[in-house]
Amino acid sequence: MHQLSRFLPDSFDPSKPVALVAGRRQYPILLAQKMRAAGVPVRLIAFEDETAEELWNSFPEGERVRIKLGQLGHMLKSMKKLGAAYAILAGQIAPGNLFRTQELHPDLKALAILALLKERNAETIFGAICKEIADIGVELLDARSFMDDELASPGVMTGGRLKADRHCIAFGIRIAKEVARLDIGQGVVVRKGTVLSVEAFEGTDDMLARANKYRTDGLVFVKTPKTRQNWRFDVPVFGLSTLESMAKSGIGTAALEVNGAIVLDRAAVLAEARKLGIELYGYTPAEAEVK
Repeated sequence: MHQLSRFLPDSFDPSKPVALVAGRRQYPILLAQKMRAAGVPVRLIAFEDETAEELWNSFPEGERVRIKLGQLGHMLKSMKKLGAAYAILAGQIAPGNLFRTQELHPDLKALAILALLKERNAETIFGAICKEIADIGVELLDARSFMDDELASPGVMTGGRLKADRHCIAFGIRIAKEVARLDIGQGVVVRKGTVLSVEAFEGTDDMLARANKYRTDGLVFVKTPKTRQNWRFDVPVFGLSTLESMAKSGIGTAALEVNGAIVLDRAAVLAEARKLGIELYGYTPAEAEVK
């Protein structure tokens, strides 16, 4: 186990630069802070209209590159230009931008990859990107690297006794795992053995908003990685924005897989959850067997 993070390979050399390929929101900002605190040299590859200006401005010229969404060839060349030995993917891309031609600018490398894919989902697209990164000699790291203290942990993370029904949570885990297996999404909202809302391409916040139409009690939100999750991308993330969406939709419990979901700025999220009266529960996959 590497001393900087249990998710890093034993061969990781902390003196060599890591290219942070940064999407939206807080995740890449927090990850950059943690890598810097660990003394790891970080280089930034940002996306136009996606990556936070706060993160962009925290890097000096010569240690950052901005590209348009879809420019895979440019991204690979940028990794070489920045001298990166490693890369890590963090932060989401606005789903709608992947379908708007004015936002998406695929270069020849991206078009060549897309032409070979019969199915286009996170697994196939990011899997192909991972291969391209490996082919230029850059090692793509587990997206949980350096985030050890931000992961879901066992039991009621917000304290106290679990208020949600364990059978409901177990049901939600089983449904969420199946939805994830089918590459539909990674989250569901359930109540007393009924599926109320399923996450698809639109993302977690929109899915939680749909659950609000029923205006009922006992709602449980379950977030899960896939059974055979590729930990280099598409790792489940839970943050303040998700918590706010839960509060608006009257959802009182979030069940997150232990070591399988990143709780961004965990201390702040737990404090806000207690204030809102929302419990965050860390489950193990074995709990799906509760009948």
